Amino acid sequence: MQAKIMDERQSINLVTGGTGLLGSHIVEQLVKRGRRVRALVRPNSDTSFLESLGVSLAYGDVTDKRSLMTACDGVDRVYHAAARVGDWGPWHEFVAITIDGTRNLLDAAKRTGVKRFLHISSISAYGHPNQAGLVIDESAPLGVNLHKWSYYSRAKVEAEKLVWAAHEAGDIVATVIRPSWLYGQRDRATLARLCDSIRRGKIKLVGDGNNRLNVAHAANVAEAAIAACESDAGAGEAFNCSSDGVLTQKQYFDLVARTIGEKPVTRKVPYGVAYRAAYVMEVFGHLFRRRTPPLVTRYAVWLMGRKTFFECRKARAVLGWSPTISYEVGIPQAVAALEATTEPTSNVVAQPATA
Repeated sequence: MQAKIMDERQSINLVTGGTGLLGSHIVEQLVKRGRRVRALVRPNSDTSFLESLGVSLAYGDVTDKRSLMTACDGVDRVYHAAARVGDWGPWHEFVAITIDGTRNLLDAAKRTGVKRFLHISSISAYGHPNQAGLVIDESAPLGVNLHKWSYYSRAKVEAEKLVWAAHEAGDIVATVIRPSWLYGQRDRATLARLCDSIRRGKIKLVGDGNNRLNVAHAANVAEAAIAACESDAGAGEAFNCSSDGVLTQKQYFDLVARTIGEKPVTRKVPYGVAYRAAYVMEVFGHLFRRRTPPLVTRYAVWLMGRKTFFECRKARAVLGWSPTISYEVGIPQAVAALEATTEPTSNVVAQPATA
């Protein structure tokens, strides 16, 4: 066992998307385990947190093949968290970053002899079901009944196909993690909008608010990713990392509200009404080629109000993984960290963001 630990410490772990929410937590968790870490970062990125951890930085981009060859040189494991994030934007950007970027990294990993490739996908790659009582696990097919203009989800499906094709061809030993709606320290998107919406009294529960959410702390997902990438049992497998326990939509919003000293969220809007309104907003947004997202999207409505649940028993059974940060601890900590570093935003809608 000691020899294995020493070998792990000598191995180089490359993390793409290291300045993002999940990527930064993967870096942090690797450092805590004494692993050697190299983070791929763009020249204009804020790397202050990574520098505070003492990790090495490789400047480049997943769209730059030459920089990827340099970043992968001498690397044993790749944690690929970089992607075009968000539920709005032109398709060509999702293609260039999420799909072609994954293809470029797989090629660099193959050519430099990387031993393991951990790919961050998303539970939205399964599609957008909203069937009461339906529980989805890793055996479900990908890309079923995706929304029109669901570029983020479609790109995740195509990128994952590339990873599995490389694994089946023997080019790389791959593992896939499918996270859900993430939160945690260094969340620069979801929590800021959510807190501001609650303060302004603009947020509403989608449906009755009693649906169980797929929400996970980024640190918990990072721990699962490392366990999967360092385990022989994780080779060639996909794992949902989509829940830290039981949390309903209303419980989530109320816990955030209580943390910032606001009243519980009580206003509601029927799921169907919110979904149709979001579709109309999307139509106008695409018609006028708006770069900024509409007030709310169908993806956001689905993420908050869906009654389908994504199960993650496989990660617990195969990897021995269990979340170490509960909602009761993690949500107040993440909100407190946000409040300490930022001013309330001017946005009035909570647009959830995934990995």
